[in-house]
Amino acid sequence: MDLQALDADAVEEIFLRNGAVSVTLTDAANNPVLEPAPGEAPLWQSTRVTGLFPGDANFDQLQEDLRRDLEVGELPPHRIETLEERAWEREWLKDFKPMRFGRRLWICPGDMQAGQEGAVVVRLDPGLAFGTGTHPTTALCLEWLEGQVRADETVLDYGCGSGVLAIAALQLGAKSAVAMDIDPQAVIATERNAERNGVADRLRVLHSDAEIQGRYDVVVANILAGPLAELVDCITSRLSKGDKLALSGVLSDQVLDIMHVYKPLIRFDDPVLREADGQCWALLSGSRK
Repeated sequence: MDLQALDADAVEEIFLRNGAVSVTLTDAANNPVLEPAPGEAPLWQSTRVTGLFPGDANFDQLQEDLRRDLEVGELPPHRIETLEERAWEREWLKDFKPMRFGRRLWICPGDMQAGQEGAVVVRLDPGLAFGTGTHPTTALCLEWLEGQVRADETVLDYGCGSGVLAIAALQLGAKSAVAMDIDPQAVIATERNAERNGVADRLRVLHSDAEIQGRYDVVVANILAGPLAELVDCITSRLSKGDKLALSGVLSDQVLDIMHVYKPLIRFDDPVLREADGQCWALLSGSRK
């Protein structure tokens, strides 16, 4: 149902009261909210609410409750669909196939095989965390790591999501890695993926920046431009002279701003750009001065 002028919290409460097992709010008009301020969770100008209900839910009662509690004569455009029984937690696998990054790095779901002999393979289940390699920012970081990580180097994955970047670095030969994310689901996903790939003994997973200690040969931060600008001191303090840095989650029109913030400490290479779904993303890489 498209919310139009309806209160999202009120609609969610009515859905849950009528037995919804999940309620999801999504953009109904392709107007993304890319960088909310810390602590904010703004809705889109046009928002759609979707509820998942058991098969025996009373939808006549639900619609009656919505009209009465929201004090509207007619509900906005809406539809009811019946979904066949599936293992929904595994549905993401349907569109997730083995992918190659650079010359030999592959991300493979489940037990799928890489299409190359001698491939460096990361087996991945993102769970509820961000990071499969399908998003251009993750792909850019994976390609960069494939060409940069050397044996016996240490790596910091700042904002690790599923842990794919830290685990890829370890599979490429890094001596050890630290993965940090403030999202508890990301920490869970990273720990599970580390076990799945046999690198848990070389990967330390942290819940906050305050837990990070020391400096690293390679630091990668695939987050967003706003946090990258705010965290410049936290990120650059983890590098010694000559150590390598990669930043992503940056749109092409944000490149100059981010480079300006980091330029006193980082000697940048030329940005690498990639377009996808009407947006142009950038990877900014360089070394500590």
